[in-house]
Formats: sequence, structure tokens, C-alpha cells
Amino acid sequence: MDAIGITMGDPSGIGPEIICKALRDLPAEDRRASIVIGDPKVMARAAEVTGTGLSFTTGTPTDADTVRISEVFVGEGAKDGEISAASGQAAYDCVVRAVELAQAGDIAVIVTAPLNKAAMHEAGHHFDGHTGLLAHLTGSPSSFMLLASEKLSTVHVSTHVALADAIERTKKARVLETIRAGNAHLKRLGLARPRIAVAGLNPHCGEGGIFGRQDIDEIAPAVEAARAEGIDAKGPISADTVFYRASQGEFDLVVAQYHDQGHIPVKLIAFDTTVNVSLGLPIQRTSVDHGTAFDIAWTGKADHTNMMSAIAYARQMAVAPPLTAVSAA
Repeated sequence: MDAIGITMGDPSGIGPEIICKALRDLPAEDRRASIVIGDPKVMARAAEVTGTGLSFTTGTPTDADTVRISEVFVGEGAKDGEISAASGQAAYDCVVRAVELAQAGDIAVIVTAPLNKAAMHEAGHHFDGHTGLLAHLTGSPSSFMLLASEKLSTVHVSTHVALADAIERTKKARVLETIRAGNAHLKRLGLARPRIAVAGLNPHCGEGGIFGRQDIDEIAPAVEAARAEGIDAKGPISADTVFYRASQGEFDLVVAQYHDQGHIPVKLIAFDTTVNVSLGLPIQRTSVDHGTAFDIAWTGKADHTNMMSAIAYARQMAVAPPLTAVSAA
């Protein structure tokens, strides 16, 4: 079985705890095929706090309760439930190590526990989150964020930018590349002809230009171009109906134009089980779709349901056909 690498995330947050809880609940075979990327002392403490009874080794596990770890150490200054440069640096270093392992073929998919953007910025790494960081580390011109759940999945034209900037990024080339990335991903997972809906940007798709022309001038031509390539894409469809229609089974994926347009409906429908997936990269990555939860960190209360979903989705990706390059505008 192909190995999956799980990054520790920000050590001041809940990442180490949800990793331990998820590993405990995995089948023994899946646990043996998992590598944690993080600080052994932090993970040992998390195992104690969560009562999971796990131990970590850099060698080959000798029993079912021992998990392989690739060591990344946390510097001085990290405190439970607080933003710090030390924690931000450790979270950054874990992602760097995971990318190295993925590029070397030692792991098939990276699963990331949450990092804190402010802490990473304090450490001097000014990225918008995992997606931008992974694009940088892999030399990718861009990437795409997919939120996957059983009832509704969305892929985003833009994510962590100001709303004014998101509007400016709604261009034909970027919309078309987002459609292509979503289509290619779903085909890899076994859908022969994914049904893709493209949400409009403006109310009622601009109402014929009364409320803006982006839907007419940028989005509609992108959908047309995708259909000319054989992709089953429809749109633009007004955002106030398209997510409902998709949730009822009419579409396999919705292309959202900006962060909240896609995140709100998915989280409303599947808050605990939504998986964040990075597309358009030469490596594979899934993640939990929540933050570091500093308010409950290191209390043992953190729910690991989302981490279990991220690992399960990673397992699907690990056995899918090999990645092919997806260009990004």
C-alpha cells in the first residue's frame, strides 16, 4: 500500500491531537502505511493527552501501536494555544519535508493538519496558506482549491484574496483552467464524464449586464471553451440556485468564483466531513477544512472526524491513475 504523509500542522493547535485520534481509529494496515511528519516529543505528548497509546519511531514500527515519523523539530517559544514564530516555523518546515518526501516518491499523498497563517507570517513565510505554499514549493504557477464532500463539491477560481481582488481574477483564462482542473481530478477518481456547473459572479449572473458584465464577458466564454474541449460544463448559473441543484445530484462539481461563494454552502451541508484538496500541482494533497482551534488546543477535546475524512480521500487519490500536468493561468 502506498504511504501517506501526515503533517503535524501548527504544534500550538489541535493538529497533533486529531492526528493521534485518527491514527488510533484507522485499520492497522492503513496505520502502517502512514508517516507522520513532525516533532516526536510533540506527538508523544499528543498521544498522552488523547489517551491513544501510540508511540512514534523513525524506524520500522514493531507493533500496531507504533507509527513512523519523519522528524521536524519545534524551536523554543511555542506555547499551547498561542500564535508564535516558533510554531509557524515548525508548521512550515513540516510542509517542506512532506513535499520533499512526495517528490522523492516516498509518500503518495500529503495530508495536512491545520497551520496558522499569522504564525507562519511571524516566522517570515508570507503565504496565503497551504495552497499557496505548496504551489511555491513545487514551482507551480498556480493551484486550485477543491472542497469535496459526499453531497456537494466546489472548486474555486480564487481563494484567499480580498473580495475586490477576487472580482478582478474572474477572467476567462482562469475560469477555464479551474474547470479543466476539476474535470481532470474527477476523471482520475473514476467519473467518466463529470457534470460541472459554473457559478455566476454577480447576482442573477449580472441580469444581462445590469449588475456587471463579468458573467457575459469572462465566465460564459470560459464555459463555451470548456464545452468545445468535450467537458460537460454548464453556466454561468446563478449562485443562489446552483449549489442547491448540485446538492440534489444534478452536478458533480460547482466552480465557485471566490472563497466564500464556494465555502459557505459546502460547510453548511458537510461541516465535519468536507475535505480540502489541492489541484494543479505535481504532487497530491488533502487537508482538514478547519483551523488550529487554539481555544481548545491540548485539552483532548478536538474532534478528528474531518481528519479521518481527509485521510480516507487521500487513500482514494493514492490508488488513482498517475497525475498528469494541469496547466494554470
